Amino acid sequence: MDIYKIEVKPSIEKDLRKIPHQYIGKIIQEIENLSTNPYPTGTVKLTATENTYRFRVGNYRVIYQVIKSKRTIIVHHIRHRKEAYR
Repeated sequence: MDIYKIEVKPSIEKDLRKIPHQYIGKIIQEIENLSTNPYPTGTVKLTATENTYRFRVGNYRVIYQVIKSKRTIIVHHIRHRKEAYR
């Protein structure tokens, strides 16, 4: 099984401050799980992008990029579903 390195953009800290505490633990756990499975069940590839995906945790969306050649996942945003694609 391949292991991916997870990189988190600095803006994620700001995103997490806006999220209720009850979701934060689950979101972080799901992000950590990406290291062993970068395409979990329910993952959707974003249109007009080559390697950007999203998955949901409750009403929140985690938007991330998979770079297969470097075995790296970059988490860009964690947003409420109403604001995720703006």
